[in-house]
Amino acid sequence: MPGLVAGKVALVTGAAAGIGRSSARVFAAEGARVVVSDTNAAGGRETVDMIREAGGEAVFIPCDISDEEQVAALVAGTVETYGGMHCAHNNAGLGHGQARVADIDRTGWDRTLAVNLTGGWLCMRHQLRHMASHGGGTVVVTSSATSLLGFPLTAGYAATKAGLNQLVRSAAAEYAESGVRVNAVLPGPIATDMVTRSIGDNPALKEQLDRSVPLGRIGRPEEVAEAAVWLCSDRSSFITGVALPVDGGQVLR
Repeated sequence: MPGLVAGKVALVTGAAAGIGRSSARVFAAEGARVVVSDTNAAGGRETVDMIREAGGEAVFIPCDISDEEQVAALVAGTVETYGGMHCAHNNAGLGHGQARVADIDRTGWDRTLAVNLTGGWLCMRHQLRHMASHGGGTVVVTSSATSLLGFPLTAGYAATKAGLNQLVRSAAAEYAESGVRVNAVLPGPIATDMVTRSIGDNPALKEQLDRSVPLGRIGRPEEVAEAAVWLCSDRSSFITGVALPVDGGQVLR
């Protein structure tokens, strides 16, 4: 049986580790040729090596998504390398560090906004232009369950992710007639390298995170990746404009 995205070209940003790496690997396992992108060249190339060792096809193109010239080059490079771009998982993002609203560092605020929201828009800007003029495609954005919740000490990060949710809805409405579908996945607590390190430093944190999730555990990066790839596949062909929590039910509480 062919894979979910067999014959397609997929671009994944923030793919040097965590959810992005898992997404790139799932795309490849499901039959796509994959462009792996990140500011972390070593991690990005490691992701490519993993895909190739498993029999998949991938290349690495570096990109800081807050820089429009680099984003334009990334999209152009994807098309030049593989002759098109059918799927994009805009996963790259960062946070400002935990702080109360009045205490968020201005530099951290500006960088979080530049990468998460402006960078997300820049990626979508160039991807949508290509897809709309080449018969359609799918874009999936990594938002966050925090965009729907009121967690303390994460206001700047949550605000950028909530902004992405609205950007997804607007883009979905505007580009549906061009055959482009746009959706978001909203991860809850996920066992990325960063979270795993934090748990190692603070064992009580794992207990706290587990308690916040009705399914009783934190998620795995590949569980978010599977949802993103499914949203890029024809199996979800009648879905657009959705902000899909992948959070073990966390947003229910």
